Amino acid sequence: MSIEQTLLQEIEESKRWLSLEKEDRTYKRNLAKKIELVNWVLENMKNPDIQICDLIESKMNEFILKINQTYSIFEADKLHSELNMDMN
Repeated sequence: MSIEQTLLQEIEESKRWLSLEKEDRTYKRNLAKKIELVNWVLENMKNPDIQICDLIESKMNEFILKINQTYSIFEADKLHSELNMDMN
């Protein structure tokens, strides 16, 4: 199975779990963010000039910067959750 197929399968599985989740909780938000980010990766993979690993690392650094610039513990926790989801 190619990387693209694996990512597409991940999106479909996440969409399935998202549709089953009834309450708006962290898990549901993480699934939605995961779908968004995997789609973002797939879109960027179409450009052969892009170094995808560097691009993903840059995106993760953006999350870290947002967390470090956040004064609210509740907002920082939400961003930290997104970063952890990205790393899984």
